[in-house]
Amino acid sequence: MGLTTDTRCFALIPSAGTGSRAGTASPKQYQPLAGVPLVRHTLAAFAAVPRVARVLVVVAPGDDTLSGDGARLEVAPCGGATRAASVFNGLQALLAGGARPEDWVLVHDAARCLIMPEQINALIDACLPDAVGGLLALPLPDTLKSASAQGRVAATIDRADKWLAQTPQMFRIGLLHDALAAHAAQGFAGITDEASAIEAAGHAPLLVRGSAQNFKVTYPEDFALAEAILRSRSA
Repeated sequence: MGLTTDTRCFALIPSAGTGSRAGTASPKQYQPLAGVPLVRHTLAAFAAVPRVARVLVVVAPGDDTLSGDGARLEVAPCGGATRAASVFNGLQALLAGGARPEDWVLVHDAARCLIMPEQINALIDACLPDAVGGLLALPLPDTLKSASAQGRVAATIDRADKWLAQTPQMFRIGLLHDALAAHAAQGFAGITDEASAIEAAGHAPLLVRGSAQNFKVTYPEDFALAEAILRSRSA
């Protein structure tokens, strides 16, 4: 099943977290980066992809920092206690707003603000003809170690088939909704991203090569690196 004349692509941006590891006084998605709030860089990338019919940003209840534009950008204050809960609530909001189960959704971390339209388009191109969908990811470039309880190396793990999961992750809205719903009663325990929910439902998502620059701004030092990359792109 691909993109037919009446099948649409939506983007869902969970943005309800507090970003505690970032060491900022307010949620990291609203911290200034190259002159504008971090999340605005994320939204600009999706705004530059015409095939994305609408972008839904899921924020925490009571968060009125962002506002929709009445066209392609909508803000829904239905964020949950976890990222998976926010995504699940966002999917329900999309369906209530006219999206259909057979439509596609691209779920993307708000803090992956270096995503580029070319990468979004590459994922769409790869997933449209796929029966399951997939995600941007990067082959693991470094030696991987497992640790003992004492904080020492327990083993060196073969990295040949290891990938670092990124976002966006693109699946049919109905498939992803049902996959997450199966874990809702358990508080989405064990669901670390959308692909893990799809895997638990018995499917094998497609891996689409991403970029090392598509990292999630997580720690204080990440802000300086992200800003340097953004400024280099505009130079």
